[in-house]
Amino acid sequence: MSISTWILIILALALIGYAVFTFFYQRKIMKQLTEEEFRAGYRKAQLIDVREPNEFDAGHILGARNIPLSQLRQRYKEIRQDQPVYLYCQNTVRSGRAAQMLRKKGYTDLNCLKSGFKGWTGKIKKKN
Repeated sequence: MSISTWILIILALALIGYAVFTFFYQRKIMKQLTEEEFRAGYRKAQLIDVREPNEFDAGHILGARNIPLSQLRQRYKEIRQDQPVYLYCQNTVRSGRAAQMLRKKGYTDLNCLKSGFKGWTGKIKKKN
């Protein structure tokens, strides 16, 4: 095998390793909640929708605040550290990234809707 083939194999393995590490790290730092568990606790927590504003306006869980992942670095101080944080996005990818970012800033009670918004069957609100 040539050197370039080995480099590609090493890069592919490194990428797979990073993805696996990230997956398990996110599972460690935030609780994945079923819709029933999420529903039971989100009214006593800070409910944060990390999707983009156009997605939020098209429909969001009643009572959610929109702090898009793309703005979280600048706006994380809007979220209190002394209360549980309930995150959701379309399918959990952005929620996981948001949880990692918040964990680095000292947040510890991080929760995520396992099915994402696409699996939510409860009440939603749409912007007219």
